[in-house]
Amino acid sequence: MTSVCGALMCGQAASRASRFLRGWSVATVTTYGLSIGDVAARSGLAPSAIRFYEAEGLIRAERTDSGRRAFPRHVLRRLAFISSAQRVGLSLKEIADALATLPPDRAPTKAQWAKLSRGWRRQLDERIAELERLRDDLTTCIGCGCLSLQTCKLFNPDDEAAANGAGPRYLLGDDRDEVAGHQV
Repeated sequence: MTSVCGALMCGQAASRASRFLRGWSVATVTTYGLSIGDVAARSGLAPSAIRFYEAEGLIRAERTDSGRRAFPRHVLRRLAFISSAQRVGLSLKEIADALATLPPDRAPTKAQWAKLSRGWRRQLDERIAELERLRDDLTTCIGCGCLSLQTCKLFNPDDEAAANGAGPRYLLGDDRDEVAGHQV
């Protein structure tokens, strides 16, 4: 005998499925895949973002006889990966390079995902260390109120640090003693 909770879950799942398919027959979904609206609803991305990722070659869609996009279900996993990778600060080029190592026509295996994530571990660890250093330096420099010219990572008279490159060079880890002609 089915429990009330089990029956409720079946009812909720059926309701979600019917809302998700919105007028698509099972044959249509099986034959053509998911519409861009369905992919947008499931992924939380705007249709314009999905079209952009398709144009960039990050995902693929087939075309129905009427010319509409039809996405395979595994595109949802690729879009989740793209969103997560962007959230941690990876560039679209880095994401595209990683996705190029995965099969384009099916969902990657667990081993393939694991290999990809191992490849990014060092880069993510470096990024985390950089963010921690930035947090600590900003707290010390801005939060103290003394604006000591000896220790302030923002102090850069005559833009001397520009010789090392663009951006806040001392906050990025450059040593102020290595900047030619620096005198505090």
